[in-house]
Amino acid sequence: MKNYLTIFWVFFLLIYSANAQQEEEIITKNEWLKHWTDFKPNLTENNEPSQILAGEIAEDLTLSKRETYLLLGHVFVKEGVTLTIEPGTVIIGDYKTKGSLTIAKGGTIIADGLETDPIVFTSNRSVKKAGDWGGIVLLGDGPSNRFGRASVSSLYSELDPKLYKNTNYGGENVVSNSGILKFVRIEYAGKKEYSSSGSFSGLLLAGVGSETIIENVMVSYSAGDSFKIWGGEVNLKNMVSYKSSGNDFSLNFGAKSKLDNSLSIRFPYTSNSRGARCINLKSYDKKEDVDFSKKGTSLVAENLKLINYSRDLEFDIQAGLIKEGVYVGHHTLLNIKNSMISGFKPAVIFEGKIQANQENLEKIKITDVHFKNCLGYVLSKDSGNNAALENWYSSKEFLNMFSKGNQLKILIADAKKVELENKKAKKNAVIDKNVAMPFDLVEKAPTLPGCERATKEESKECFKKKMRSHIAKNFHYPEEAQQNNIEGRVLVLFNIDSNGNVSKIQSRGPDKSLQEEAERIIKLLPKMRPGEKQGQPVTVAYGIPIAFKSL
Repeated sequence: MKNYLTIFWVFFLLIYSANAQQEEEIITKNEWLKHWTDFKPNLTENNEPSQILAGEIAEDLTLSKRETYLLLGHVFVKEGVTLTIEPGTVIIGDYKTKGSLTIAKGGTIIADGLETDPIVFTSNRSVKKAGDWGGIVLLGDGPSNRFGRASVSSLYSELDPKLYKNTNYGGENVVSNSGILKFVRIEYAGKKEYSSSGSFSGLLLAGVGSETIIENVMVSYSAGDSFKIWGGEVNLKNMVSYKSSGNDFSLNFGAKSKLDNSLSIRFPYTSNSRGARCINLKSYDKKEDVDFSKKGTSLVAENLKLINYSRDLEFDIQAGLIKEGVYVGHHTLLNIKNSMISGFKPAVIFEGKIQANQENLEKIKITDVHFKNCLGYVLSKDSGNNAALENWYSSKEFLNMFSKGNQLKILIADAKKVELENKKAKKNAVIDKNVAMPFDLVEKAPTLPGCERATKEESKECFKKKMRSHIAKNFHYPEEAQQNNIEGRVLVLFNIDSNGNVSKIQSRGPDKSLQEEAERIIKLLPKMRPGEKQGQPVTVAYGIPIAFKSL
């Protein structure tokens, strides 16, 4: 046990030290973050609750800094009622009852904190984790592209029927005012209610109008999205999303927003298994639910820093932990400029339904963007569009730049010339079957039992499916790790050589026992038919995360 504690604390101190340096660097480079943000909220001890908020708030109410408030279950501010929160007030979401705060359509919240005295919403657990409580839901009567009455009722399970009226949103009032959220922190929110079909976000803005003030809001350690916008025409300034499991900024259902001077910081180990993004831009989930005669979702974004922090970027990319930074869905508009996107694969990706023609590309503007340490700039899920996208956004008139490591920024237009020359040289080069090739670049994946009849196009999906099946069949959660509540994801990177043998297994994770178990599972893989490139057997590098989580 003593050895385990030593290993754990060495690991903790290394991670803590690295994160502390990163956070100090962030603060130093961004003066507007000083005083009101907190990148280590788990170290802050809050007072025990002295007041309880529950059910429906039916009269104007002011929350005082001298008290600490507990959100017990789902709390609603009804239509026509104003909830005022003094600067410095702490509101705690209850873990057992999945506390949340919803401002109904026609209700108002005035949470006007100060730079030196922010308002804080956080968890009531001693050891805080993402998803400890629900989050904040702000509903307005702004427009959306959905058919019929829009509602967020799916977020709440076992809700008292008389409270459902507080879950509707939407209308035609573009300039509606739902209040103020300014110098506010929202920590450890995003609870998923297992008996409902929805998942809370740190802050959900549904049908919120342009007169509402949303400035200097930080969402950290959210298990869902940090900021989610459904419909409405709300603008956001000085937003911070830190270590979210979901998307940092997710827009849908005809939302029309401006996002200015904001920061998104992702870590591969905290993103959910679906691969969350900094910006997720969509106009619908299902086509049949929206009215295409109405405008789709649009975002104007300026002065953004979208950052993925990896200790080993190449390892994390090969392990499949890093996805695109920005996703652009069908029937949307995007104008992003004067921003930086760092550490993603690729930086921006288009839904395959978006054809790379001039009409569509003029609706998606990417100008003066610095792509740093990204594997790909602007790509499409339909690979047939990629040549057109590269040619369009690498034009000098867009002033888009790229850099790697400490390399100076170079216009993509100039870099593409060098890249094309390198591609020609690689095409004519002889393939070295002993040099590991990334899984995504091989033409045919290694063949696991059960995939023998898969075509070249089907081989990768079949390989991934059989890998998941192999892990599930051989998985064992180390008993000591369970007893000590050690959980997390272990990243395993390994090669399948040109003879079909597994070799060079590496792993990284929160504890040595979990790493050893993950490596044991990979060592049980059978010999395979090797992967192929240009019809030749090659060594393939593959990475996969294995999750260990206590129930």
